[in-house]
Amino acid sequence: MKRATAQWLESAEMDLGSIDQIIRRDDLTPVVAFHAQQCVEKCLKAVLEERAKRVPKEHSTLKLYGVVRNLAPLDADVEVLTDLDGLYIESRYPGELGLLPNGKPTLADARQFYDCAKGLYEQVKRTL
Repeated sequence: MKRATAQWLESAEMDLGSIDQIIRRDDLTPVVAFHAQQCVEKCLKAVLEERAKRVPKEHSTLKLYGVVRNLAPLDADVEVLTDLDGLYIESRYPGELGLLPNGKPTLADARQFYDCAKGLYEQVKRTL
């Protein structure tokens, strides 16, 4: 595994660790969404780092997943990726902090985001 690939995965693992610390806090569900999005993005970029010539400056997990699916046999919930993409910017700034169409992510939403991120992380670790 390339050194840069390992660094992407180490950073993704830190996002998972951050989620582990806050996953039970209802007031921090937008932060869970942010770290889940970051973890997924970094995992997908790890695959690109290892198997492609360049890693694009792209933050959309959906777009990255579309590219990576041709390089590695990964399975992710596209609906969750859609939600994560929608929450990415909003979860970082005040105002309508990380809102889904029905409002702030619930603890169940946060768990779903975490499960998606962790599952993808584990798939990428096995694949690479």
